[in-house]
Amino acid sequence: MMRAVIVGCGRVGAALAQRLSGDGWDVVVVERDEDALARLGEDWHQPLVLGHGMDAEVLEEAGVATADALIAATDGDNTNLVIAQVAAKKYRVPHVAARIQDPARADAFDGRGFAVVSPTRMAIDGLAEWAQRAGEEA
Repeated sequence: MMRAVIVGCGRVGAALAQRLSGDGWDVVVVERDEDALARLGEDWHQPLVLGHGMDAEVLEEAGVATADALIAATDGDNTNLVIAQVAAKKYRVPHVAARIQDPARADAFDGRGFAVVSPTRMAIDGLAEWAQRAGEEA
């Protein structure tokens, strides 16, 4: 069974945790704001760790050392980059991803030993492709 640590329980982190859990993954959610954990719903029965994902003790409590995947999905690009780098380099988590909003920052950190997912870049690319197709049809 795959084990994932998801850091951040905003809309993205919570939905991702629910999806992976529903797919049979063991999922540990790390979140510093206890109120945010409510996004997981009353039926959530997987582990939760309250604390900041940049704190090594918090990551270790979440099981980062034995995780198959870690996804840094907080609302802060810098936070996500630090967490991803630590997970990949210090703990050697095999699969690490960071959500990065700033497309320039996402480009700068692409290829650094972890996946970079930029929703902003994906939106720009998708909308540009749509506009180009619309222009070709005109």
